[in-house]
Amino acid sequence: MRLLEVRDLRTYFRTEAGVARAVDGVSFGVEAGEALGIVGESGSGKSVTSLSIMRLIPEPPGEILAGSSIWLKGEELVGAPETRLREIRGNDVAMIFQEPMTSLNPVFTVGDQIAEAVRLHRKASWKEARARAIELLGLVGIPDPARRVDAYPHELSGGQRQRVMIAIALSCEPDLLIADEPTTALDVTIQAQILELLGALRRRLGMAIVLITHDLGVVAEVCDRVVVMYAGEVMEEGPVEQVFREPRHPYTQGLMASIPRLGQETERLAVIPGIVPSPTAWPTGCRFHTRCPYGWELCVREHPPLFPIGGDRGARCWLETHPERRAAVDRATGGFLGLAGVGAAALGAEGPIALEATPAESWHRRAAGEPGVPAPEATAPDAPARPLAEDPDVERDVER
Repeated sequence: MRLLEVRDLRTYFRTEAGVARAVDGVSFGVEAGEALGIVGESGSGKSVTSLSIMRLIPEPPGEILAGSSIWLKGEELVGAPETRLREIRGNDVAMIFQEPMTSLNPVFTVGDQIAEAVRLHRKASWKEARARAIELLGLVGIPDPARRVDAYPHELSGGQRQRVMIAIALSCEPDLLIADEPTTALDVTIQAQILELLGALRRRLGMAIVLITHDLGVVAEVCDRVVVMYAGEVMEEGPVEQVFREPRHPYTQGLMASIPRLGQETERLAVIPGIVPSPTAWPTGCRFHTRCPYGWELCVREHPPLFPIGGDRGARCWLETHPERRAAVDRATGGFLGLAGVGAAALGAEGPIALEATPAESWHRRAAGEPGVPAPEATAPDAPARPLAEDPDVERDVER
């Protein structure tokens, strides 16, 4: 039995613009001691998925729809009473939130905030909880923990605040740790230290980790398996090594192609055209077809299921049943590699072939031909007038 099993999770929000289907039929599982990465662009539903697992979605406007299922250690969390959820949060599953400066309470010391979870779940005395807080600060690598335990969040650096968030999450040694972009806004050196710390704690405590991030390099370093999300759905999943070595979904291919390669010369980086659509108006059929170089009429007409590829792998793309389409586009345009300046002649001996325009190409051609688009400026506009220069007395006052 898996430690965590998410089945057909649907989390919707009712807004003035309509119903936002932020998470729409997501399924995945996490084994005990496993590290699972969830990647995707902003707006793909990653953070809402994690908050749904923790049952922290505000209701209203949010709602986890009937038929959704979240099993943790054999217990169904959807529909569980709030009193039971409070016992589970922090004890069986914990979460590291984004932006520690906004997640930590500025009027309490970090030691008080760590000790709170220990006293609540372990029924420890204040003295025991404080000793545990000092122990945890040392465990996450904060120097002089006996002194830092009485520090306030604003007295710590960004990396130290993130370590405090990790200490709070680990205070009761949960079986599952959800880390929502734990290295956001940290410099590269501190990011490497935090990732190394998470890996060491995972091996030491034997806990499972769900890591949510935009950084594919972080997933490659930390995780065993990866789930690629887009537009509220799982686009591809599988072991990290297999998915990164041979991505099957065009969205995954686009993410991989957009990573600069050290020592590789290219005229321009590959990009995925467009942006993630609004969750109140997902495209019909395949939700990626408006940005996909491989799309055709089947993608617009029918919504693809998550096709099993073999083993733990799966991809939500009609190319799995129509591989000839992938081969034809690769020969003609190079797919996402073609956006980086790689010519079709370099991709296949047959050279360019006749190929109908993809839905993405047609959409962008129409957008480019729409009236009302301002022409690029031939020369830079004049600098705006300085209103203070017209009143020397006011300017002198400002300078003084």
